Amino acid sequence: MSQSPSPVANAAPWDQPFLPPAPEWDGASRALLRDASDPWVTAFEADASHDFSPTYVDTRAWFDRLDSASDLIRIEQFGVSPEGRPIYAVIASKDGATLDPSKPVVLAQAGIHPGEIDGKDAGMMLLRDMAFYGKDALLDRVNLILIPILSVDGHERSGAYSRPNQRGPRIQGWRNTATNQNLNRDFLKLDQPEMRALMGLIHKYDPDLYIDIHVTDGIDYQYDITFGFNGEDGAFTRSPAVSDWLDEVYKPTLNAALEAQGHIPGPLVFAIDDRDPKKGLSDGGLGERFSNGWGSAAHIPTVLIENHSLKPFEQRVLGTYVLLEHALKLMADQGEAVRAAKVADRALRPAEIPANFVPEREPSSTRAFKGILYETYDSAASGRTELRWLGRADPEMWQVPFYGSQPSLTLKRPRAYWVPSYRADVIERLRTHGVEMETLIEARTTTVEMLRLDGARPAPRPNEGHVGFSLTGVTSETSDWTFPPGSVRESTDQPMGDIVVLLLEPQSSESLFAWGLFPEVLSRVEYIEAYAVAPIADRMLAADPALKAEFEAKLAADPAFAADGDARLSWFYERTPFYDQRYRLYPIAREN
Repeated sequence: MSQSPSPVANAAPWDQPFLPPAPEWDGASRALLRDASDPWVTAFEADASHDFSPTYVDTRAWFDRLDSASDLIRIEQFGVSPEGRPIYAVIASKDGATLDPSKPVVLAQAGIHPGEIDGKDAGMMLLRDMAFYGKDALLDRVNLILIPILSVDGHERSGAYSRPNQRGPRIQGWRNTATNQNLNRDFLKLDQPEMRALMGLIHKYDPDLYIDIHVTDGIDYQYDITFGFNGEDGAFTRSPAVSDWLDEVYKPTLNAALEAQGHIPGPLVFAIDDRDPKKGLSDGGLGERFSNGWGSAAHIPTVLIENHSLKPFEQRVLGTYVLLEHALKLMADQGEAVRAAKVADRALRPAEIPANFVPEREPSSTRAFKGILYETYDSAASGRTELRWLGRADPEMWQVPFYGSQPSLTLKRPRAYWVPSYRADVIERLRTHGVEMETLIEARTTTVEMLRLDGARPAPRPNEGHVGFSLTGVTSETSDWTFPPGSVRESTDQPMGDIVVLLLEPQSSESLFAWGLFPEVLSRVEYIEAYAVAPIADRMLAADPALKAEFEAKLAADPAFAADGDARLSWFYERTPFYDQRYRLYPIAREN
């Protein structure tokens, strides 16, 4: 089979001449690079253009060598990918095999989207420097866990054509996994083995700072390292004490450190229209399917890093090194304060839980923004006006409308939920989240609130391997229900209580129902023929004046119903004991 031609004649595919020019950069952080002759040089540093990131096998071999040579480094496997590759973390510590629980833990994760791999190469350099080049003092009062590659199968589906809108590395991994799943949509539903393994690692070490490292898509701008978190600048958060610390301490400290090394840190924002960048910016959403949303709900300080895709790989990797190094320094001094914030947030039990966040209709503020100059031109290919970035900083600060997110639903917090034993898949997802639960040894009957699902509709297309469902509402029914052995009761009076509510309330857009895990509830069982129901219906009309009045009102209000004999008989059938009483009945119960 012949190779596809290069998209630009006489140009190597990684030259990407179709990308806008990158502004000149010569930051002080270049001093972090080691010479290619150094015995511990990384593949990124050894490459003359600093535009290369090693394969999974070569990365692991380098870390194995580092592990063998340094008492500060050890490797811990915590999962296996669908294609059978070990998923591992590299732990940097002076504590030996068991981490000192008094020291704060920083968990830095790279490669959840493997094409966005900056954190792996920055982490290799930083760990090397802690092991051999005088930066071991960083580990005196803090421990580092680096996941160099989370999506290991996607990392190995690599090539020169993975991310056309990103400047390097010249060979990049694929965004999705071997099962074509986006792991950065799986923090709450936990479909994928990679994410279930990650949750196991997180709950084992309970990090005091979780850094999730990505590279952006979208518009050009001056910033090279951007980051954000739920609750920034007073926005909604499920962890207000943690968010205050991130806003008041972490953000200014890391911004200053990056600026001192010649980088341009900026806010984590997304254009609402890539073809009209001054139209407005958004926060990108606060959903719990993402790391920042999940971290807010799990009360783990979580920062989402988005390095800028149009900046050279070298610039992005070095900026990530600076960010990680200074995050360690900060946590060494601030570990006690961060842990106090975590404790405060984990004690919260809000009676009402905002959910289903949507963009604001009107901008909530105006943001000062460091933009890049651009022009427009007429494209023969698109038949419209297109935008061309010029690679030069706009000397005028942009003032851009900012649209945050707001909840479109408020959920009530029940005392507990009951999950029947036959939904072992749901129970296991909750258990993987670290949810505390009581498992029934024998059957138990208890008074609970059951929900009848109203107006359930499947999504028009699949999303992340699921056909989701939406609802118009729910109808509550109180009854005595018997749960068989193996069923579980999950109290919401626990630190992961918000996670439980968001997963199990069917109207939550992050719920397992919304992701399509309960389609069987919408299958009606047993039917009745017209010859059988018609005489029943006639007797019901004759025997119940109130029912007759309700029926006549329905006829008058709905001409289509009145003209449809089957619909009329179905109306009566639904009011008989023969009707499937579990049709649209959600099997997970509330205890109030």
